[in-house]
Amino acid sequence: MTATISGAGPQPASRPQTRAVHITAPRPTGSRPLAVPLYQTSGFAFEDPDSIADAMAAPGGDFVYTRRGNPTTGALESVLADLEGGAAAMATASGMGAISSVLLALLRPGDHVIAQRCLYGGTFSTLSDLRERYGVEVTTVGGDDPEEVRAALRPSSRLLYLETIANPTTQVADLPALLAVGRSAGLIGVVDNSLATPLLCRPIELGADIVVHSTTKYLGGHSDVVGGAAVFADRERYREVWQRAVELGATVDPFAAWLTIRGIQTLPLRMRQHCENASFLARRLAGHPAVSEVHWPGLESHPSHLVAKRLLSGYGGVFAFDLAGGREAGRRFISGVRLASLALSMGGVETLVAHPASTSHRELGSEQLALAGIGAGTVRVGVGIEHPEDLWDDFRQALAAL
Repeated sequence: MTATISGAGPQPASRPQTRAVHITAPRPTGSRPLAVPLYQTSGFAFEDPDSIADAMAAPGGDFVYTRRGNPTTGALESVLADLEGGAAAMATASGMGAISSVLLALLRPGDHVIAQRCLYGGTFSTLSDLRERYGVEVTTVGGDDPEEVRAALRPSSRLLYLETIANPTTQVADLPALLAVGRSAGLIGVVDNSLATPLLCRPIELGADIVVHSTTKYLGGHSDVVGGAAVFADRERYREVWQRAVELGATVDPFAAWLTIRGIQTLPLRMRQHCENASFLARRLAGHPAVSEVHWPGLESHPSHLVAKRLLSGYGGVFAFDLAGGREAGRRFISGVRLASLALSMGGVETLVAHPASTSHRELGSEQLALAGIGAGTVRVGVGIEHPEDLWDDFRQALAAL
């Protein structure tokens, strides 16, 4: 089949060395691709100098250089903004790329941050670094009492940072109440929605200004991509953070964006099974004699159950449990599973187990771990989509060895 290419590049040259370099693809006119095309290119060519100069002015124009924007990345950003109900989105190379870009763009020396006490370790570490380097003060709050946020307010307060479902205790923050206090004081409300995804919660509808994600987890969903994103309720704030992200080089690679798009297409199916499997395992574990406590907001005994019931459309696929035997019991359990894998992260199709005190929250000292609700024997489970009875058989044999 011969395709006619119009305006696709330079005219063919007679010498093979040149023709081998200048390869162009046909542009579909009477059809469209079913899958989002992968634009694995570092840059884009223009016909005249004025056009490329105009495109460099701001986000949203013609594509110039993939660090600033790319069609595949743009497709991911569009679907994330749509799913979260935001005005714009920015895809990044990792979840920490999104978090760091937001914090570095919006905070200045002397600013004050109010943050949920049980935060992802990387976020906690970044806030600590901002305090040491730039004098950004941080006050931590529990995440369920708006009066605690009100009491923490200062004239220098700039930003309120929360997580929809905290990792690994699965505390569910009372987002509407906490964000309302922050908004009344002029604070920027940032919510990490990685564990809930926009299918279980849409924080912008609850008052958030910015939602951040580790797309590595449920959005990608197959343990084969690292990425992040920030979704903005206001386009002007998006432009401000986008500029800093471009300067930092936090932009996602097109192939990683393409893999994430592929994952999002099955997100509703996967999230339903993640939640069902988590419910099955959490309830079985809650009745096991070797387990002292199970942390999953779908359990009526969980401190955040009523908040989760009010705010979430599902209770999530991550939970944690405390073993009565402490650190040694936790070590033996994660060493004893056979079907589940001992690995970091979560959100993929396979079940993963980890020991938070020595992995995801290793930046925290013993006192900070206790304040975050993480014990020496706490085991975190990122439940996959396997058959739940097979997972329970694996957990049961590992528990029996204790």
